[in-house]
Amino acid sequence: MLLAALVAGLWRGFTSHRGLVLNLVNGLETSEVGFAIILILLGSIVEGFGYGLSLGTRWPYTRNIVVLMARGDPEAAHRLVATLVGLVALALVILSPNVTTISGLSLIVVTALFGMGTLYVLAGRAPAFVHGTHGLLAYGVFLVYLTSLVYPGLSFWTYLGAIGALHALLLAVFLGGMTTGQRGFGTAIEPFVRPRKGSQWTIVAHVSAALLLVATLGWMMPAYPVAFFLAVTQVAVGFLLFHAVNLKPKDPGILVAFHQFMVLLMCLAIVLRWR
Repeated sequence: MLLAALVAGLWRGFTSHRGLVLNLVNGLETSEVGFAIILILLGSIVEGFGYGLSLGTRWPYTRNIVVLMARGDPEAAHRLVATLVGLVALALVILSPNVTTISGLSLIVVTALFGMGTLYVLAGRAPAFVHGTHGLLAYGVFLVYLTSLVYPGLSFWTYLGAIGALHALLLAVFLGGMTTGQRGFGTAIEPFVRPRKGSQWTIVAHVSAALLLVATLGWMMPAYPVAFFLAVTQVAVGFLLFHAVNLKPKDPGILVAFHQFMVLLMCLAIVLRWR
């Protein structure tokens, strides 16, 4: 996937015909979108297969982090790809300092700090909203560079303020991260009819946000038909994931990554207006 993102960036850069610097910026932004997707998916693999505290609360690196990545530790890979995302963002600011590139780099720095905080959430030493905010910021990074490619010259914040569908989606993303943080590392949520503990109340809020997203996209029809059907499917995937978490709370498996992949598809469907 990293190679595919790099090739896409090279292709975009060489076919832009906008001048050397602008071609380079265009290519880097294309690769950055791919790197951001990979980073989010790696984070979901870390969660799904129980690697959240595989490096303890040491952050951002350990002396043998490359070796650990080569041995298959997705948390080590997640941190190294995060470094790559940050370096590309810094290069973009140097080459083309503007609201979009500066916003992207700023979001990456804050996301990294909250990423450190998620380790303490999993260790039971920080509140769940830190985990939710980390996920929200990660999608913010992805969307900054995606919207810059699709709508060059348009401020991301102006675009975000105008697209209500993204508001509903990002609320669901935040509450999904809150759900992971609230249940704690390797702890089941447990089946319930009436919520009795914090993680169960967070699930209720998350499901409510998911239904609000479906309702929002349905009300906006036919603007985002693909996103609407993805959101409906995602509700079903969410219930399957809920049962997976209760069956194997330490490593619920690939459904976590699939759940995040569906969110990424919804983001793409909204921004690109897939029909």
